[in-house]
Amino acid sequence: MTRRTAEVRLDALLSTACDVIVERGLANTRTSDVATAAGVSQALVFYHFATKENLLAQAFAYAAKQDLARLHAVVHSTASPLEKLKKILRLYAPQGRSKSWAMWIDGWSESLRTPELEKVSRRLDLRWKEALTEVISEGVDAGSFKCEDAAGAAWRILALVDGLAVQVTVHDRVISRRQLSDWIRGTAAREVGVEPAQLA
Repeated sequence: MTRRTAEVRLDALLSTACDVIVERGLANTRTSDVATAAGVSQALVFYHFATKENLLAQAFAYAAKQDLARLHAVVHSTASPLEKLKKILRLYAPQGRSKSWAMWIDGWSESLRTPELEKVSRRLDLRWKEALTEVISEGVDAGSFKCEDAAGAAWRILALVDGLAVQVTVHDRVISRRQLSDWIRGTAAREVGVEPAQLA
């Protein structure tokens, strides 16, 4: 197998693993489930990942990779801090029946028992908080935001979104999408000293 073929196969395995995880949940996903869904042998899955825990951790990171690429593009764009904040809130908040949020919630739960997954989950989660802190600090420096604790504000904003995301993902129609958006905008606006309408 050439290196390119191995990379393509690894990418396909991770993509398939994500689909299986969303369907079965992290705790109920077996390497044989991923192998069957991918149409490969279980030996090949173990060749790439060595353990089920490593497979789950890498699949979790793979699922977050696209979101992190979009986050990186926003943070390093030439947009104003206010526009960056609006874009980050839209990227982070759940949209529709979000597969990525289902994986996050499942990943947090499984991280209590799986050290490899906890490390990946923590690294990805902190990246969002660091990015939002950077944007809030940029806004304060530019005079667009009023906030004495950018890191604390980022943690509080994303903690609210995390909690609301669990509710709308797990409990269908417990709150409306409009309520979700209004509460997120209102909290973020208070944290950075702007009007909620500016984040619409």
